[in-house]
Amino acid sequence: MSTDTPGSQSSLHRANLERVLRAVRMAGSLTQAEIARGTGLSAATVSNIVRELKESGTVVVADTSSGGRRARSVSLSGDAGIVVGIDFGHTHLRVAVGNLAHRVLAEESAPIDVDVSAAQGFDRAEAMVERLLEQAGFRPEKVIGVGLGVPGPIDVETGALGSTAILPGWTGIAPGRELAERLGMPVHVDNDANLGALGELVWGAGRGLSDLAYIKIASGVGAGLVVNGQIYRGPGGTAGEIGHITLDEAGPVCRCGNRGCLETFVGSRYLLSLLTSTLGADLSLPRVVELAHQGDLGCRRVIADAGRQIGTGV
Repeated sequence: MSTDTPGSQSSLHRANLERVLRAVRMAGSLTQAEIARGTGLSAATVSNIVRELKESGTVVVADTSSGGRRARSVSLSGDAGIVVGIDFGHTHLRVAVGNLAHRVLAEESAPIDVDVSAAQGFDRAEAMVERLLEQAGFRPEKVIGVGLGVPGPIDVETGALGSTAILPGWTGIAPGRELAERLGMPVHVDNDANLGALGELVWGAGRGLSDLAYIKIASGVGAGLVVNGQIYRGPGGTAGEIGHITLDEAGPVCRCGNRGCLETFVGSRYLLSLLTSTLGADLSLPRVVELAHQGDLGCRRVIADAGRQIGTGV
């Protein structure tokens, strides 16, 4: 029985194969020339690896064009594996099922108050994952991983929520471990703003950058920080908790127990409370933005004031 040694031809080939797969997985689809540029591998090496991956059913290759020239695009096969995304917000639960070719196969969203009970949220998430997998026509064994976003800081060492004052109903909960036991699948958990920053870094406005800040404004306020290409979490995972920066020590009482936090001036509940008396109790934040675009002066003022407060906090 032979084993690969460091620097051997077989270990080098496996490393190159993993580099190609990683590049395609991160981008969703690349031409062979783009893979060569991104990995530093020669065009011939990339061509051989792509042919091997195609024959094994790991990738699919299609004719395309790049810069006016014919090219071949490479993307992961839809059969290479299934992933699940779970997003807990303060007022919603969203679940999506997708494949490694970056295609969403099924998704569902439902209202939920995560401040009340972690168990209730996990029950709903478990049921939604099972329902969506059945809807998409996949067995649970096909899932290679679950990404879980929660609206609170995660302690990197323990996986537990780092600040129970923000989510009092989740005291002592390690959400990743809890869901992994329920689903029987590997679960990777992080703060929702950190995941937003990661999404922008890989696919969005932050592509090609090494440092960025992603500011999330919803029911709560948070930030995801990227330093030297890596998510920066800080002690206890609280680096991005800007929603609880104090702007006014005599301001409104925040759910964290302090006064005048940024969140109390720009969170959706506060903003909507300023407008519901004139625009109705069923007003939503997307509707406020829509009305502002249409010229509503009250909505424009509320958004402008929130922008100034956010700028001060940042």
